[in-house]
Amino acid sequence: MASKISAQLYTIREFCKTPEDIATSLAKVAGIGYESVQVSGIGEIDPHDLRKICDDNGLTICATHIPYADMVNDAQAVIDKHNILGCRYPGIGGMDADYKKDGKYVEFAQDASEVAKTLAAAGQIFVYHNHSWEFEKIDHRIVMDIFAEEGDPNYFMFELDTYWVAHGGGSPVAWINKLADRLPIIHFKDMTMIGREQIMTEIGEGNLDWPGIVEACEAAGVEYYIVEQDTCQRDPFESLEISFNNIKSWGVE
Repeated sequence: MASKISAQLYTIREFCKTPEDIATSLAKVAGIGYESVQVSGIGEIDPHDLRKICDDNGLTICATHIPYADMVNDAQAVIDKHNILGCRYPGIGGMDADYKKDGKYVEFAQDASEVAKTLAAAGQIFVYHNHSWEFEKIDHRIVMDIFAEEGDPNYFMFELDTYWVAHGGGSPVAWINKLADRLPIIHFKDMTMIGREQIMTEIGEGNLDWPGIVEACEAAGVEYYIVEQDTCQRDPFESLEISFNNIKSWGVE
């Protein structure tokens, strides 16, 4: 069985600006022990070349982050690209800015569901990644609840981010349980404190309830636990290695 532990390339984006950088960095990621990656924040590279680099390093591409507009304006191109990458989970990193500016939360959930249906017909699964602003209440409903309730549960799926849930005042465990049927992938991201400031840290080095999170993920059938650290206090490859080793030490395969 392939490992559930994946690396989000956004963590090492500063080392992935050119195809040569990407090749070097993916070799390092594979050397740590990761068997899959999420593609986000990297420089321009032909998808065939990216797939070959990954294949050469024994890596699969479990998910992406791409602009929502790409899905809307040319869904077939998105489908074709993800087929080349061998990736089933095209994702977006947040709500489209025009919808957010106009407060069209319900409309976004409904429209994104239609986009997701198009992707699903081609065997691909739309996933939405949250930050903490989605825990704001609008007309007595948390935005994440609006997305969950107004998005089609058969097509509008989630990539929950544990850090941002906690940052927004939510419980990662509770939200994993709540979205259990709609959570094929998840961002593992830890939180610690420096004085009164919340910062991101390596998985297992902070204050989130990792035994509870892992247990909830196992019960929910989450397929990939994707390690992401937007900002690191050390070399980001070292951060990826610390997170990987800590997760492995918990018996996660």
